[in-house]
Amino acid sequence: MANDIFSTLRTYLTKVTEGDKSAAEVATALNQWMREGGEALKVKIEDEVERSVSKMGFVKRGEFEALKEEVARLKAAPKKAAPKKRASTTKGGK
Repeated sequence: MANDIFSTLRTYLTKVTEGDKSAAEVATALNQWMREGGEALKVKIEDEVERSVSKMGFVKRGEFEALKEEVARLKAAPKKAAPKKRASTTKGGK
């Protein structure tokens, strides 16, 4: 990653010294490049953390809270009477 940064900086420095770009244009481009790189890094870190946590058997707090609410709703719901079983009939008079 360090090589990418230095390579990018050299490219922009060359463009400024050759007059292809103004310092403001370079600053704007570098700012955008760093923002995009930061977002990509953030996504990679979040993915890795999620994979690692999942391997350990943990769940996200939001998922846990949703499950807890569902259990509470199920406990609070009126219970239906279990269907009655029919008396079994046997053939042959037994």
